[in-house]
Amino acid sequence: MKSALVVDDHPVTHIGCGQLLREAGYDPVLKALTDKEALTAAEAHDPDLIVLDLGMPGLGGLNLLEPLLRRAPNARILIFSMNEQTAFVSKALAGGAAGYLTKNSGPDDFLAAVSALEQGEIYLSHATALAVATTQTGGRADPLSSLTSREHQVLVLIGKGKDLQGIADDLRISYKTAANASSSLKKKLGVRTTPELIRYAISVGA
Repeated sequence: MKSALVVDDHPVTHIGCGQLLREAGYDPVLKALTDKEALTAAEAHDPDLIVLDLGMPGLGGLNLLEPLLRRAPNARILIFSMNEQTAFVSKALAGGAAGYLTKNSGPDDFLAAVSALEQGEIYLSHATALAVATTQTGGRADPLSSLTSREHQVLVLIGKGKDLQGIADDLRISYKTAANASSSLKKKLGVRTTPELIRYAISVGA
């Protein structure tokens, strides 16, 4: 029997993904609401499929890819995220993800992605694949592609309404490190104020 692990900090996502995965023949469907739960479950159960949200607190989805694959080397990872930015798609694929699906996709798209990964294929929606191809063939550079993993983590938490102290606490870093990352984000993304940075983070679904 095929097994799956859903890594997302929103309980509603677990309900929807669980129903679809069971329809696709997965049992058990495990869930993890935190990065620690995800790593523990991956090592203990070695699932065939991992559905991963990029906006996870703590390590963040991109930084979870490598340790998840180390603990579950046979797993295929499908990114399931609100983020549609091509820079994150490219980074996820480079980090070992086998597919990328946005959360505005329908159930049929989700099942198609799961089926593709089962067959050893890489899955991207048509719109996502086109956007990535455009970027790689000389399209306008995405400013998000210049972000470090730490800056991406901070941007995700800013988009979730966290202040600098909250970000420092969540990422287990100093307040100064969080503030420096915020300043670097403003420079790289071309915004001047914290409210502008918050609006940017929300707009890209970081």
